[in-house]
Amino acid sequence: MAEIATIARPYAEALFKASASDLAGTAVWLDELAAIAGNSQLLQFADNPKVEAAQVFEVIAGVAKSALPEAAKNFLQLVIENGRLSVLPEIATQFRALKNAVGGSSDATVFSAFAMDAAALAGVASALEKRFGRKLNLTVALEPELIGGIRVVVGDEVLDTSIKARLEHMKLALTA
Repeated sequence: MAEIATIARPYAEALFKASASDLAGTAVWLDELAAIAGNSQLLQFADNPKVEAAQVFEVIAGVAKSALPEAAKNFLQLVIENGRLSVLPEIATQFRALKNAVGGSSDATVFSAFAMDAAALAGVASALEKRFGRKLNLTVALEPELIGGIRVVVGDEVLDTSIKARLEHMKLALTA
C-alpha cells in the first residue's frame, strides 16, 4: 500500500496550483475539513459500503462551522468519491508546507507548562523568529509535564528549554 504522504501529494499540489490567488482562504477551509476528517467515527461511517458519497458529503458539510465556498465543496466531493477522506489531514499538512514555502515561513508548535498571555507569546514569537531565522506561524499547546519553560517544534527542529528537559540532563550527568 502506498504511503499516505505519497497519496496526499498530488491532491495538495493540485489544490495549491488551483488556489494560488487565495492561499490563506483555502488554508482556512482545508484545515477545517482536515480536522473534521480526522474523526474516527466519521471515517467508519464513510467506509461503510452502504453509505453513498453524497451522504458523507452532507454530513461533513453539515458539521463544518463555516459555509464552504464552491471550491471547497468541489474538492471535498473529489476526495470523498476517490475514497481519500482519511488522507485529508495529510493533504492539509502538505498544502500548508507548500504555502509556507512560498511565504518564507514555517509552522511551529510551542508546548508550554502554563497558559501564555498575548504579550508573553509575542515576546516568545520574536525571539523564536530570530533564533530560527524565518517567520513562524505559532500554535500553543499545553503540556503540564514540562513543569516549566517551553518546548518548540519547528518542522524537524526542536528547541527544549523546559525544566523537565533540564532535569533529564542532570539525571544523565549524575548517573554517567
